[in-house]
Amino acid sequence: MGGPGEVGRGGAPLSCERGKGGALQDRARRGLTIRILVGMCAGLAVGLPIHWVGAQGGFLLDFVVDGLFYVGGQVFLASLKLLVVPLVLVSVVCGTAALDDVSRLGRVGGRTLVLYLLTTATAISIALCAAVLVRPGAGFDLPTDLSFSGQQAPPLTETLINLFPSNPVQAMADGNMLQIIVFAVLFGFAVTLAGAPGQRILKAFQDLNEVILQLVLMLVHLAPYGVFCLIGRVFALQGFGAVLPLAKYFFLVLAVLLIHAALVYPALLRGLAGLSPVTFYRKMRDPIALAFSTASSGATLPVTLENAEHNLGADNAIASFTVPLGATINMDGTAIMQGVATVFIAQAYGIQIDMTGYLMVVVTATLASIGTAAVPGVGLVMLAMVLRQVNLPVEGIGLIIGVDRFLDMVRTAVNVTGDSAITCIVARYENQLNLDTFGS
Repeated sequence: MGGPGEVGRGGAPLSCERGKGGALQDRARRGLTIRILVGMCAGLAVGLPIHWVGAQGGFLLDFVVDGLFYVGGQVFLASLKLLVVPLVLVSVVCGTAALDDVSRLGRVGGRTLVLYLLTTATAISIALCAAVLVRPGAGFDLPTDLSFSGQQAPPLTETLINLFPSNPVQAMADGNMLQIIVFAVLFGFAVTLAGAPGQRILKAFQDLNEVILQLVLMLVHLAPYGVFCLIGRVFALQGFGAVLPLAKYFFLVLAVLLIHAALVYPALLRGLAGLSPVTFYRKMRDPIALAFSTASSGATLPVTLENAEHNLGADNAIASFTVPLGATINMDGTAIMQGVATVFIAQAYGIQIDMTGYLMVVVTATLASIGTAAVPGVGLVMLAMVLRQVNLPVEGIGLIIGVDRFLDMVRTAVNVTGDSAITCIVARYENQLNLDTFGS
């Protein structure tokens, strides 16, 4: 399924399936990217004047910002999120059944986990080095009324136990992605071992997978309007004013995020898989634009998975496992924020961190990317966890909350990019990356 030398439906080579229909789909993709960018620019153009006018009440606030923008943006996010659970369940079952080998799944899972942890550790290491050099918190005049109540992160042992669902229906109702993935993997192997009955079930799941992907494509065409509402509301409420007091911190985090995306991922793609970073980023336009607009890896997951399979050329057997797992545990962008924020808060409070402390930050944040994967508000929970580990005041998180919404948009785009890059690398190692599709 999907490898460079394999065949497509009806025995035709996969590279031949694109043909005229593939060219039309490519043009549609380019059109969608342009429409999303237009929606972002339009939201910015409408939201900023509303903020400058001062939407303190009345028509602009009640009917435009908290009415039209809020409802439109939330309906769009809900429309995407409603697909996440069925898409993950069906695609992971199909992908696991296609692997039909426990050792192969272990090999794919091991490579994926190692690469995700490697990129996360690299991200936070770069962030710490940059923050120590630039010193964004030096001379910062701390306010005295900071307060922040962070949700307590669960211990790693509890998280490992909670990987296995006692009730898969409840896991799906709660949207617990790790439990859904574990259940789907076990179900996929059961389908393989069941013989002929399992093959009938697998055919039904494959048909259902195609239907769900069509539903994804239908909803994605609403993206420009949802993006307009989301961006418009953000800038109408916050403008650029929240950035100015913390400009040094803000632009340092932004710079490290861009460096990680521009250097680390291309180096891995070229060095480990021999793939063109330029081609990769050209084909990542839709997921990146949508991730930036929604600031949610989960909401972007259907588009990321569809793009990995049909645009980047990763086989469903690989992408259906690596993409949902990455959306759950791979948090390179969040790790970068944690690294810079830790040094910033330490400098703002005048607290020195030694080399052992910095190493502890790297280890804690890397493991926390798995340990707190199912916790809501994972970015701030992970940061609170890191701050406690090096005895820094958790109240310092209150300093950066004002600019976190803007940075969250960028780091979500970085997270999604990392998920797709690792997917391509793992698929290439497993000979499950269609190079004709990737290079077209």
